[in-house]
Formats: sequence, structure tokens, C-alpha cells
Amino acid sequence: MQAAERGLFLRGFLFPAGEPALQVSISLNKVELSVGESKFFICTAIGEPVRLEWYNPQGERIVASKRMALHMETSRSRLIIYNAIIEDAGIYRCQATDASGHTEEASVVLEIYQRLTFRDVQSPQEFRHGETAEVVCDVISSPVPVVVWYYQDKEITEEHHSRFQVLANNNLQIHQVTKADEGVYRCEASVEARGEIDFVDIAVVVNVPPVLSVFQQAFNATADYQESVTFTCITSGSPDPSVTWHRKGQQLEPSEQYIFNRLEGGRSMLTIRNIRQGDGGTYTCRATNKAGSQERELFLKVFVQPHITQLKNVTAVEGSAAMISCVADGEPLPDISWRRASDGRTFVDGDKSQDGRFEVRGRHGKSVLTISGVKLTDLGRFDCEALSRIGGHQKSMFLDIEYIPKFLTNHTIFYSWEGNPVNISCDVMSNPPATMLWRRERFTISAEGTANTRVHSVEGKSVLEVSPESVCLWSVSQAITDPVLRCNICAACIGLWTK
Repeated sequence: MQAAERGLFLRGFLFPAGEPALQVSISLNKVELSVGESKFFICTAIGEPVRLEWYNPQGERIVASKRMALHMETSRSRLIIYNAIIEDAGIYRCQATDASGHTEEASVVLEIYQRLTFRDVQSPQEFRHGETAEVVCDVISSPVPVVVWYYQDKEITEEHHSRFQVLANNNLQIHQVTKADEGVYRCEASVEARGEIDFVDIAVVVNVPPVLSVFQQAFNATADYQESVTFTCITSGSPDPSVTWHRKGQQLEPSEQYIFNRLEGGRSMLTIRNIRQGDGGTYTCRATNKAGSQERELFLKVFVQPHITQLKNVTAVEGSAAMISCVADGEPLPDISWRRASDGRTFVDGDKSQDGRFEVRGRHGKSVLTISGVKLTDLGRFDCEALSRIGGHQKSMFLDIEYIPKFLTNHTIFYSWEGNPVNISCDVMSNPPATMLWRRERFTISAEGTANTRVHSVEGKSVLEVSPESVCLWSVSQAITDPVLRCNICAACIGLWTK
């Protein structure tokens, strides 16, 4: 058999007459792809395929999606893989099927590798002084990269850097980090299999908590003398702390009274102007930065000159008790004493007179002078004096005494003759002033008088003018009914009187 005939016979034996051969091929046999890259593959079928389908490494038929696209033609199919991920690796198959159900397929091996990638590495990275710092260098690759750390152009090794350690996650750990550890660190990663190498520089910042000190913690000032006081706080730390001043839980703001200044060397000053009594107390200096805060208390002692705030005139009834109160404020609280103006005698807290009538009791800026069995001789001015080591204040009050009317004369018999006027005087002392009435026997003589009598009255005295119509003896006796004093006149005609 000739060669041409043998070839024809062979083709007829392998492929029945009228049925073309089905062949499948893929444009690539093996592909290496980096994570995130995209690739497409073309599957070509020779013959008369009725269907071309792609299968993933898990043996599942691929359906078009956002990351895997399919473009079909009569005998061609293109598979596109967008943004490849590690899980996309494996064997992909393209299968062709003809009308009789006969299938042929081809495959391609897709290998996915991760390029050196630094993922969201932050710089600077900040730490607090004294803590264990972990400098993060998040780097990935496949195979796993080798990471080396450098500081000041020298490789960091645990042998020479006892406080430094490269962790399993490639981060650099620094035990008890200090300000001296601050600087730029290099994280270098390499993949030997591909000769790939890359690095990232990371600035390490060490924040130091504020340290606060004061020159003077307590200050003294006197109120109402236009005085000023300046508090000074000295701060250090990194970054430079901000300083605020507080009082009674509230932050102080600049005003005419509060002046703030910041000088070199970390000095922060608060000046309190025109000091008043209410400015005394505790003030707080607070320094704050990223690493923390610290505060110190300063105390302002405000002295206030004594001032008597309460002292009133007092009226007492003779024989009763009188209580005279004097209240004073000031800082420190003043001592209070009394002085009787009539004789200059003084009384202080705890004093008690020999006769027991005068007694002084005081507490917390209040003093009470008690006079028992008040007498008329107690009437008059009393001075209250409040005294402290920074000054004194004095005020006076008047003690008024009420008492029943008292006659000032015992003259009760008056002589005259017919037609000769005589003045009969009724002198009375009382508080409040008494009302005086004149009577003859049981009849009251009116203020207007009668035909032969007239009444002349001034404060504390009443004069009855009598013009006798006959020679009589006029007798005046006293009878007192508070608050009206009555002068009774008893007359008995005794005839003509001659010497």
C-alpha cells in the first residue's frame, strides 16, 4: 500500500468519515502572576465545538463575575482574571464539547505569588516614655520575606541591643523606650528566591509626660489694697506641654483680673490683680501633652482688715438684762473687745465683773456683752473694737435705759396770800418722758387751767401757777401711775396767815 493511501486509511480509522477532529489548546501553559495583577487566557478549539467551558482549580464551572470575565466566540473563549489573589492559584481547564457529546480539554497552571508589599506602615509612630514600644512594619510576600531592622545605618541585633527584639510578626520591640531611642528606623524586607528587596523608613517619636514644679507654693496678700500676686509653674516634657490654670474645678480665662504669660524655659505664670477677699484659696497649674498630664496646687492666703458689720443701739428697761451684740469679719477673724465710754473700762472675751453684772462671750467673729440688772448709771456709749494683726476697726453704740418716773424734789408745802400768785413745780425724771396731770382733790386741772390756775409744761417739768382767792395752805403730794404722773394738790383754808 502506498504511503498516501496508508495516511488516508489512518485518518479514516481515527476519525470516521464526515466527522472532523476536535482539538483544544490554551495560549499559555504555565503563568506566574503577582497578587493584584490581571491576566487573560485564550482557549481555541479546532473542529466543530458546540460548547466551550472553563473550570476553576476546584473543578467548578466558571461563571462570569466581576473578577472573572468570559468572552465567547464560535471556537474561541477568553478567560480574564482581574486583580488576582492567592486563592486564584491552581490548574484551569478549558473544555470543548461537539455535537455528539465528545469532549476535549486543555489546561493552564496559574501560580500566584505575593510581591513585597508594605501595608499601611505609619510614620511617625509615637510612644510614651518608659513603656514597651512596638514599631509596626507590616510587610507581606510569598514566600515569607526576611526582615532586617536598621538604626543609624547599623543593623539592629539582639546581641548588641539588649532592649531591642525583632518579633515573629516582623515588628521591632523596644523595652522601656526612652527619648534617646527617638529617630528614624529602617525596616528592610527581601525575598531571596526572586531577588526582591524593599524598605520603608519609620520615624519613632518618644513622648515624655509633663514634669511640673513650682518655686513657691503659698502666697499671702491683703485684700482691697490693689495688690497683685504672680504664680509660676515650670514645665518640661515632650512635646512641650500646654499649661492651663484652674480654680474650683473651672479653667481660668484671661481677663482684667487674670493675666497669663509664657516665658522661655517652660515658665508659665498667672498674675492675679486687685486681690479681693474672695480670691483666696487653692489654684491648680495643669500641664498636658500627648504622654499625659500633671498638676500642682498653689495656695493664696488673703488677709482682710477687720470690719464691724453689725452693731446697733440697744434700749433696756431698768433692772432687766441688756445684751449688746457686735459682729465683725476679716481674715484672720479679729478679736473683739468692749469699752465703756463713761469711765473707759474695757471688757474682753471671758471677762466677768466682780458684781457679776458684766460678762462677755465671743465666738467666730461675734461678741456679746451682757449686762444684768441694768442701772441708770449704765446708760451711755459703748465702743466695740475688732482687732487683728493686720489692723482694726471701731464702732460705737448707745445703751438707752427706760425707767419709771421719779420726782426730783420733795418740796410739798407752798405759802401765799390772797391774790398773790404762787408757782408750784413738779420736776420729774423718766424714760420715756412722763405725762403729768394736776389735780385738786378729785378734780383734774386741765391744761388750759381755770380762773385762778394756769399750767405751764416743758419736758420733765410742769408748773402750776395758782392765784389764791383766799388765804389757804396748798399741799402737794405725789402719786405716780406709769406712764402718767399726777401731782395732787390738797388745799385747806387756814385763815389769814401772818408772820
